[in-house]
Amino acid sequence: MRARITPKRTFLGRRSFIKKAISAGLLCGSPLVLAETLSDSIACKKLLLDPISSTQKKFVTSYNNYYEFSTNKKMVRHIAKEFDYSDWTLNIGGLVENPITLNLKQIMALPTCERVYRLRCIEGWSAVIPWQGIELQRILEFVKPLSNAKFVKFESVFDPKQMPGQRTSNFSWPYVEGITLDEAMHPLTILATGMYSESLPVQNGAPIRLVVPWKYGYKSIKAIQQLTLVEEQPQGSWQQAVPSEYGFYGNVNPNVPHPRWSQRRELPLGENKKVRTKLLNGYARQLERLYSPDIIDTLF
Repeated sequence: MRARITPKRTFLGRRSFIKKAISAGLLCGSPLVLAETLSDSIACKKLLLDPISSTQKKFVTSYNNYYEFSTNKKMVRHIAKEFDYSDWTLNIGGLVENPITLNLKQIMALPTCERVYRLRCIEGWSAVIPWQGIELQRILEFVKPLSNAKFVKFESVFDPKQMPGQRTSNFSWPYVEGITLDEAMHPLTILATGMYSESLPVQNGAPIRLVVPWKYGYKSIKAIQQLTLVEEQPQGSWQQAVPSEYGFYGNVNPNVPHPRWSQRRELPLGENKKVRTKLLNGYARQLERLYSPDIIDTLF
């Protein structure tokens, strides 16, 4: 094992070279600089989160909304088990100074933080999941949004050969979602690469998915391949498909019912008794400066 450890002198020399190259503008926008930038600063912001017990992993990995594979939540993990993402790339561009493309190895090399978050589906079920992921704010600070960038548009992979659901007309594939730049810059927002201290399972969005814990689950797009900073508000796939039932913000609010059912209560996975849904999924304290009251009270 000792032979695999980089000598300290070599490590420090490499870091010195990288920093000089950054100062000279020779590595601007490179994956190497991104990793160095994130590693050189505090990996994660400390957040005052309520202590909560995680849902058992077996429930979270066997009940999945993932229409790219199937509309049957219990079948997704079986259909998705052979999904191959070994040649994955994540492109970040649009209205930014430093567009960047990362391959899978580079994505997995980025420093991550651990966050235990509630997940609330608009259908009325919920879970508490320990995620490992990258604060989206950190990546956005690196690519440097331009002054006219107001939103972040996300697009998932389009691979109908491996994803049989994409051979249907449920959506205009690939799956698309969007959030405001302010929401993307909030420290609660992460790009998850793992859960339960393991790699992210395919059925839960591998290799990288968005997690915005105060929004309904449909906003946390899976299998992301493209982030584009834009000026105009993007329309998400559910918003396009059923605009009367799904809105842009998608903030969890027990006081705003879905057009066809109440949102006041939810059923945690693995439980047989419903519990009360919390405003903004329990994160109202962390978000009090992010929204005006009219936005908090609006699903659409």
